Amino acid sequence: MRDDAEDTVHYDKPSGGWGSVRGISLIAGKEGISPGALDTLRRQNKPGGFMCVSCAWTKPASPHPFEFCENGAKATLWELTSRRCTPEFFAEHTVSELKTWRDYDLEQVGRLTHPMRYDHASDKYVPASWDEAFQTIGNELRVLDPKSAVFYASGRASLETSYLWALFARLYGHNNLPDSSNMCHETTSVGLKKVIGSPVGTCVLEDFEKCDAIFFFGQNTGSNSPRFLHPLQEAKRRGCRIVTFNPVQERGLIAFTNPQSPIEMVTGKQTEISDLYFQVRPGGDIAAILGLCKHVLARETSQWEQEQRHLLDVDFIEQHTHGFAAFAEMAKEISWDVIEHESGIARADLEAAADIYCNAKNVIGVYGMGVTQHVLGSQTIGMLINLLLLRGNLGREGAGISPVRGHSNVQGQRTVGITEKPELVPIKALKKLFDFDPPTQKGMNTVEACEGIIAGTVQAFLGLGGNFLRAIPEREKMEAAWVKMRLTVQIATKLNRSHLINGQVAYLLPCLGRSEEDMQATGAQIVTMEDSMSCIHGSISRRTPASEHLRSELEIVAGIAKKTLAAHPKVRWDDWVGEYAQVRDLIEATYPEEFADFNARVFTPGGFYRGNAARERIWKTESGKADFTMPTALNACGFDDAPGRYRLITMRSNDQFNTTIYGYSDRLRGIEGTRDVLLMNHDEIAKAGLSEGQIVALVSDAEDGVHREVGGLTVTPFSLPNGCVGAYYPEMNPLIALSHHDQLSKTPAAKSVPVRIKADAR
Repeated sequence: MRDDAEDTVHYDKPSGGWGSVRGISLIAGKEGISPGALDTLRRQNKPGGFMCVSCAWTKPASPHPFEFCENGAKATLWELTSRRCTPEFFAEHTVSELKTWRDYDLEQVGRLTHPMRYDHASDKYVPASWDEAFQTIGNELRVLDPKSAVFYASGRASLETSYLWALFARLYGHNNLPDSSNMCHETTSVGLKKVIGSPVGTCVLEDFEKCDAIFFFGQNTGSNSPRFLHPLQEAKRRGCRIVTFNPVQERGLIAFTNPQSPIEMVTGKQTEISDLYFQVRPGGDIAAILGLCKHVLARETSQWEQEQRHLLDVDFIEQHTHGFAAFAEMAKEISWDVIEHESGIARADLEAAADIYCNAKNVIGVYGMGVTQHVLGSQTIGMLINLLLLRGNLGREGAGISPVRGHSNVQGQRTVGITEKPELVPIKALKKLFDFDPPTQKGMNTVEACEGIIAGTVQAFLGLGGNFLRAIPEREKMEAAWVKMRLTVQIATKLNRSHLINGQVAYLLPCLGRSEEDMQATGAQIVTMEDSMSCIHGSISRRTPASEHLRSELEIVAGIAKKTLAAHPKVRWDDWVGEYAQVRDLIEATYPEEFADFNARVFTPGGFYRGNAARERIWKTESGKADFTMPTALNACGFDDAPGRYRLITMRSNDQFNTTIYGYSDRLRGIEGTRDVLLMNHDEIAKAGLSEGQIVALVSDAEDGVHREVGGLTVTPFSLPNGCVGAYYPEMNPLIALSHHDQLSKTPAAKSVPVRIKADAR
């Protein structure tokens, strides 16, 4: 692992510790913390408590006294802010003026309090009643071709709301159900399913108590899922070895001081997390993992010749896998020179990492969007599965594949029907339950929805949360096309940029946050979500809503659906709104194997596990076995190196979750007070003829003839591999071509974007 140079921006303290406490305190001061907010944090991620709206990391059956992390606390305090975005605010500001505001400033206005309609004549949002909003939206949808409408969902909505959102779309007549998974882990859903038959990871939390080695690829635990650091610390203490591959030195996988430990907080004691840390080239993970496999296979040959004893799990390979011989031959034929060049890692280092793999009985592979957001991201996942298959590290305790999901229920939404792929939907069950013929034509994912909006074939966009226009690629084209749509509807808790670009008829509908009490006809309601380990959790909300005018997400979905669809005796929107338990009964009836006794198991400590066939070594693949695969290239970027071309990595800061900016402190990288930076190593700065502090622009180097540019970036020395630069998401999204996505899943390839640097004329 390369040490941080003193003359680059960096953070030399461990993750966690007093830095996390100060980070939470700063946000608490800005948001106006209340005793109720403290009670919510006390109950956060605990059995029978409130489930965090931030990441999807699993919730333990036996929680810590404080089972929240820095970013989880920020998300809760952000939702429970004392600030309010009222009709009076909108009366004082035109939408054109608000477009000039920063993302952070828009959300800092506070919680939305009233349903609003965009008035084109005044260029302002004006108050609307709920009845007016529902009726107008319903009227508009009824006259449109259902296939011209898109129903988007962010990863935050509950299982109950998500199920009804998907049902509404299909009753209306389409499968156009893109969601935030399309932008991050759809590569997992497609890539894993192809090779092991499961669209999700195979591990549960207990596996981290029994593993001997963990291999990380492209995942930033310290900022994106800090509660994961607790099982990692415990694993290290019992001797587990951890190997990390990431272009960026992320502090969370280097060192950790546990804020839950008084001794560590007082003494500053820290746990070294990674035994080996390699700054792989962006997109070079395929080559790096192939190097690991190549050395494992070489050791198998040597060990068999010398000891007549196998290193590989040959029985597992013979009984449970397909394609081993072809893969092994390919790995042996690839030269180390090619592997070293594409990965940016020396052979000796890869062999040292592979030796850790060989010497471990149980190995877990962990990855994040540093793997999924490449043109060949699916093939990278396939290569990681190849590595695990060699020694039978799938389908047994203490081993497996563990993708770390982002938003709190992004995996669960797909589980209960939010998908554009009709083959993933239990069509027969829906037909029987609701007496209708669900549409069977494939719908639009996120990229296809964007293409349809630009082409003018999409006429309505309904957003269940999120900040769609800020999260997607090709922002300039998208914003220009967006205003030509007939109808845009945004269901949200706070103001963001997506609410400032409006169709001909546009509504902004404020909803309850997950932390706020949801009172319906039968009393206070609970909701559920699924974590990234396929465990289902119930969440109880107790806080007083930010406004008496707010409605729950489920109530808003039902309100629009009732005004859009004809009455049907088996579609009982009012009953479902009155008692969410009835929706859970519907989920159970639709997915009986995974959700048996759903209502009875809602508050199972640690969540109830919905099962995973691959964990049982049941492979639902075309071959009927787990498949070894061969990549078509060792560079997952989808483009070649060229003079003056860089691989841009888009990154999230420590003061950020998805598109939500909590502040301007990226403490764990040593960057404070700004997001307008271009990160490069010293050698690359000098090679490009640039200087520290110089203001430059990035220009897209996609070979499609479209000019894309983001300027005003300050050149900042930072430890990165040669040939790449780093900058923040979502500010860099305008540089990403809509066509630049994973080949199988169409997930935007935001972790390796071809760019050039030019002097900024400003």
